Amino acid sequence: MAAIPPVCDFGWKAIDARLTGIDGETHSILAQAGRRGLVVAFICNHCPYVKAVIKRIVRDARDLKDFGIGFVAVNANDAAAYPADSFENMQRFTREHDFPFHYLHDADQTVARAYGAVCTPDFFGFNSAGELQYRGRLDASRKEEGDMDLRRDLFEAMKQIANSGQGPREQVASIGCSIKWREPA
Repeated sequence: MAAIPPVCDFGWKAIDARLTGIDGETHSILAQAGRRGLVVAFICNHCPYVKAVIKRIVRDARDLKDFGIGFVAVNANDAAAYPADSFENMQRFTREHDFPFHYLHDADQTVARAYGAVCTPDFFGFNSAGELQYRGRLDASRKEEGDMDLRRDLFEAMKQIANSGQGPREQVASIGCSIKWREPA
């Protein structure tokens, strides 16, 4: 089921957490920040929306490094109910797409809840002070892979944030599969 996150809550402070990466090591979310900002992306392995844009996510993460923007991805989906989103499949997905960033497992879903993540993909763009300046889409793609020349909404917003500390006031929300929450115990 498609879900659409709320608009950007400008100035909301990034929350740190230590999560296990696909390398088996524990990584701090905020330690992934570049000198000019950070993108925290909630993704997963099985979502058709993520699969449609994963090449562009990887491209944009690589390109944003040149602007001092760090990037980290978090998978919070319930792997018991959705085995395609298991830790082992996260490792495979990372290798297949040559991620230039850490892919972290939010097994207890506390980070996704703290961020208010709604869908995959869901992008949070922070400035160098850790203040939210972007909560929008990657580009105009949906469940189908769009043209590579689509306007790069996330990339352009993060370039602006790198240069000014401020995100664009007009933002288009991301759309994707809803986060697969675990049933309460």
